[in-house]
Amino acid sequence: MGKARLLIVEDDIDISNMLKIYFASQGYDVETALRGQDALEKTRQSMPHLIVLDIMLPDINGYEVCRILRTTTRTSHIPVIFLTQKDERSDRLQGLELGADDYITKPFDIDELKLRVQNAIARSERESLTDPQTGLPAGRMIEDQLRQAIRKPAGWAFLDVRINHFEPFKNVYGFIAAGDVLRFAAMLLGEVIDELGTPNDFLGHAGGDNFVILTAEDRADAIKRRLKERFRDEVVTHYNFMDRQQGYILAPDSDGHIEPTPLMTLAVGVVSPATHYFADIREITELAAEERRQDSLSK
Repeated sequence: MGKARLLIVEDDIDISNMLKIYFASQGYDVETALRGQDALEKTRQSMPHLIVLDIMLPDINGYEVCRILRTTTRTSHIPVIFLTQKDERSDRLQGLELGADDYITKPFDIDELKLRVQNAIARSERESLTDPQTGLPAGRMIEDQLRQAIRKPAGWAFLDVRINHFEPFKNVYGFIAAGDVLRFAAMLLGEVIDELGTPNDFLGHAGGDNFVILTAEDRADAIKRRLKERFRDEVVTHYNFMDRQQGYILAPDSDGHIEPTPLMTLAVGVVSPATHYFADIREITELAAEERRQDSLSK
């Protein structure tokens, strides 16, 4: 997997810089925010695997930041560790009631904080809550969102999104470059949802090169078009100059023969209660996958 991404939300610049330097030395990709609103914006731009959140912030307090994260569909899964000078039982309970995963008080032991961060991320991945590559909701969280959706008679749409020709790219460019493409795709999908979707839209990573979106029915077609256009135009930066110029890569097929393989594109299947009948969540995913396969074959 790639580096786990941490967001440190702390208005004390000395503590913030110390934590950034320390966790970067431990192999994490670390972002910092000095204000609560900045933290929310950075979370929308690039999904962290975990947030270390100070309670006392200059604009909105950490409790409010946590509440917004927990009540927003796309961020509700992110583990949060509160970091604060407060040590009252009532303050700890308030944080835990809001859905914080852990709580540590200042002055803190940096090794203890590191273990709490490691354990929270590992627990999230072990329980199939997040994908280790992208930090997006996975497995069980996707199923939970589908169960909620199927209870509604109308108004929603499910998008099955897959990267065409991802495996040949990984075979030629390697695992690190392939991981970069997955994180790029996750970021692009999030940006398009922010632009064309609704605040309650859900974005998940079903595994490998497969992503899913739950959105409002009337937004789905526009999201599909924009995703395909932007991915086609922007994914080329992950290829070298020669492959970009010729428009394909030379990759081994299943028999080991080297064949020209097109550059990566997106295939997107869309289903909704207006177009399909679903008896259970398995039918949602199967019908969407079939629509996606048809989209992959279309020009």
